[in-house]
Amino acid sequence: MKLLVVEDEPTLRAQLGAALREAGYAVDEAADGRDAWHLGSTEAYDAVVLDLGLPLLDGLSVLQRWRAAGRAMPVLILTARDGWHEKVAGIDAGADDYLSKPFHTPELLARLRALIRRAQGLASPRLRCGPLELDTRSGEVTVAGRPVSLTAHEYRLLAYLMHRPGQVVSRGELTEHLYAQDFDRDSNTIEVFVARLRRKLPAELIETVRGRGYRLQARA
Repeated sequence: MKLLVVEDEPTLRAQLGAALREAGYAVDEAADGRDAWHLGSTEAYDAVVLDLGLPLLDGLSVLQRWRAAGRAMPVLILTARDGWHEKVAGIDAGADDYLSKPFHTPELLARLRALIRRAQGLASPRLRCGPLELDTRSGEVTVAGRPVSLTAHEYRLLAYLMHRPGQVVSRGELTEHLYAQDFDRDSNTIEVFVARLRRKLPAELIETVRGRGYRLQARA
């Protein structure tokens, strides 16, 4: 899962990036509205944390431009403003949720998890596929109740597939959503991570759809 954090205050931006990476996400960061607009228009994000008070281009304008261009990723807006009308303006511009500063990081993480789940029509924070279960709150993965130890990249790949049960996901899409913008991306490494997951999970759960990609499918 890949997120974009847009915040002009350096300390807060660094804290958010660190907390999200620790939670298992790949994270890109932007310090102003122009960079945010460019990244959100060219990169694939599973969710965006967007401050409204940005230099060069304000957050509300960034959001409006994204939505006008058909960019549909979930957006959580941050605002230090107490007025309800700014929050309403953000929601009307296409935001999916908002959080007022100061906030607690666990609440931010919970809201992001909910936004990502809802974007795929999922309700429970515990994702299941046959004997496989992934708890998005704790990052714990189990098979028939037994814990499975995964690396950060293995977890991201599995989480992305589990948010899209039964859907065919291409290697290119996985590459776009698993790595930050500045990472040296190589779609061939996806095959390596899938092979590793198959050794740790019931191998038949991750299907290879020839010429198209992979699909997570529970077997009867």
